[in-house]
Amino acid sequence: MSVRITPSILNADFSRLDEEIRKVAAVSDLIHLDIMDNKFVPNFTFDFERAAEIIAATPIPVDSHLMVIEPERAAPAFAEMGSASVTFHFEAAQHPRTVIREIKKHGARAGLAIKPATAFSEVAEFLDEIDMLLVMTVEPGFGGQSFMEEMLEKVKAARKALGENERDIWLQVDGGISPNTIQSAAQAGADTFVAGSAVYKSEDPAQMVKLLRDLATL
Repeated sequence: MSVRITPSILNADFSRLDEEIRKVAAVSDLIHLDIMDNKFVPNFTFDFERAAEIIAATPIPVDSHLMVIEPERAAPAFAEMGSASVTFHFEAAQHPRTVIREIKKHGARAGLAIKPATAFSEVAEFLDEIDMLLVMTVEPGFGGQSFMEEMLEKVKAARKALGENERDIWLQVDGGISPNTIQSAAQAGADTFVAGSAVYKSEDPAQMVKLLRDLATL
């Protein structure tokens, strides 16, 4: 099983973002761009204009994670901006299948995210169309939270279902991923890992990405 490490810039220094991204670009699979609107979650990160600038300037593919209301409007726009992957929250969407199709129509992979309180069974019906399922292992909205071990059962349930599906669907985890937690998440079946604090609060972000990859493949 292929492993992907996608550093989140949520904990990077926003005042010198280009430099922060360059620190990890050579050793990462994608850069994870957290978009928060201060409505779906109680925090704000980047508006459309700034997000477009970041996507255009990032030398490796961008994985945009939309923690916003009305993904019907926002998700296709982020696909059009050039995101390699666009993930939206099931809980925010009125018509999830329509959003999935619109993302893919604009050339990006379509990801569906679920918060800790949402059961995998609620989104199982969408496995026929999504390209990635994101299981949040913290409450979305803030970096630096502790990994919720109880989410591993959800990851296992998702992996079992994905194993019965012939499509290439990534299983991503986001929240509290560190050298202490990534092995448990990988053993539960995750193959795509978002790491923010662990990477950008370390002395050598690139070396941390390498360490996380090694630990996930043990």
